[in-house]
Amino acid sequence: MKSTVINRPGGDTPGGIARPNSLAGDVYDAIFAQLMSLQIPPGARITVDNLVRELNVSHTPIREALGRLEGEGLVLRAHLVGYRAAPQVSRDRFDELYELRMLLEPEAAAKAAARIDEAGLATLQQLAGVMAADHGQDEQLRYSDFARQDAEFHDKILEIAGNGLIRDVLRMQHTHFHIFRLMFHRRVTVEALDEHEALLEAFRRRNPQMAREAMVVHIQNSRTRLLPAFV
Repeated sequence: MKSTVINRPGGDTPGGIARPNSLAGDVYDAIFAQLMSLQIPPGARITVDNLVRELNVSHTPIREALGRLEGEGLVLRAHLVGYRAAPQVSRDRFDELYELRMLLEPEAAAKAAARIDEAGLATLQQLAGVMAADHGQDEQLRYSDFARQDAEFHDKILEIAGNGLIRDVLRMQHTHFHIFRLMFHRRVTVEALDEHEALLEAFRRRNPQMAREAMVVHIQNSRTRLLPAFV
């Protein structure tokens, strides 16, 4: 397994994980970034001892991070075999995920536009701003951060819409993480920013129809961007 250690400011171990705040969180971020950027390819074996050497940490935070990633559907664990990266979603599964999103998210966006308050709007604007910002991160780390923020952005819309069942259904599919793993490409993030802004404008105007249409366009375009992963 080929991997690149992510160094964060303030680290005290050359070539290892930075340790200023949460070691377990930094280890999770490092492995998550490798999964999102396909440095750990779908289906690849993940060896704890290798990660211990690469990240220069003990087994405990590695296992904690892998357990968290297993809960998010990105890592699989088999008894007596160990850990593997989850396989890439199939074309059929890809089509099903986007069909599910198209059935649920446009109406949720419309409901959110009708219900949104200033606090909810501020949260969505903040998430969109973080996605748009470039803090000098390397592309691998920025891509993984975008994937996480994008999932939070869409989840917040579902929360504002007020249908907990729809929110739970999409969460259980780990939709965004699996979709972002299909293709490590800047286009996936850059083009989404304008679509997020269109959604935000609909929410600022409290316009349900505008929000519904903006979400339809966003989902359609996202699917088009990622279809080449199956060619």
